[in-house]
Parts: sequence; structure tokens; C-alpha cells
Amino acid sequence: MQQAPDEPSLRPGGLIFVSLFLLFAVFLLTQLGAETKFSSKGTLVAQPRFWPAVGVISMVVLGVAHLASSWTIRAGWTAREVLVWLRPFEYLAWFMVYVAVVPVLGYLFSTLLFTVLLAWRQGYRVARQLGAAALLGLVIVLVFKTGLSVKIPGGAVYEHLPDALRNLMIVNF
Repeated sequence: MQQAPDEPSLRPGGLIFVSLFLLFAVFLLTQLGAETKFSSKGTLVAQPRFWPAVGVISMVVLGVAHLASSWTIRAGWTAREVLVWLRPFEYLAWFMVYVAVVPVLGYLFSTLLFTVLLAWRQGYRVARQLGAAALLGLVIVLVFKTGLSVKIPGGAVYEHLPDALRNLMIVNF
């Protein structure tokens, strides 16, 4: 089915996007009174609340107009579109697990493990590619911990190493 030339096109996730945008704008509108203040001094446009209110009210009004026009054009959407939008959150989860694992395994082992696991997740299966990922992890650790002297606490695993090796791992890796 072909669209009429004057009818605007809407991508599959457009309705979802404008709905989420409108919800966020309404949330900001509800917070306007608590986050800004109205002063008895000065003109209206000089008030601390004026320009934020103009922006947020514009977001709500234009969001409602966009939602209304989108709804009348095409109300169909697919769950697949929403899943595509949620895919980046997988990497947020990877990062959160990494942050939780570093105090246990230490910066070196955690970084090596996660660079290899993320390379595997991205579809690299050849030993040479996974080795390159591990080498990248080692370079990252050396640059940050040794080169830039970033203070990252040692892992709990380091406590089980012999004294000399433990000190080396805590200071350099």
C-alpha cells in the first residue's frame, strides 16, 4: 500500500518513541515546581522558573501534538522494534557485572576475562582473535594501572598469593 504524498511517514517505532518522550516530558512537568523557584523580584522572563517552564511545557504540548498525529496516521508497531532499542542495555549489564567482579578477581584478571568474553559475544571465535582481545585487555591494564597510576583496589583473590607476588599484583595489575 502506497502512502499519499501529503501524508507524513512514520517509522515502526515512532509511536513508541513519541509515547516515551511524552511520558518523560510530563514527568519533568510534575517536577518543575520542586526543582525551580519563583522569585518576587525581577520581570517574568528573568524568573528562574520561566525558561525551564517554557521548555518543558513546549515539550508536553508538542509531544501531545506529535502523538495525536502519529496515532491517526498509523497505530501499528512491533515488539521487535522495542527489543532493538533495548539491546544497548545488554552492555550496561556487562559493565555492571564487570564492576562487581573487579573487587573479587582483581583488575587484571577481570579485564582479561571481560575483553575475551565480549569478543566472544561479538562473534569472534578464532583463537587468534580471542588472543588479540586478551592482549588488548593487558594493554588496557598496563596503561591505566602502571602508566597512568590509576588507583584501583586489588582483588580479594590477591590475598591468596605469596607476599612478593601479591604486592606486585596490587601495585601494578
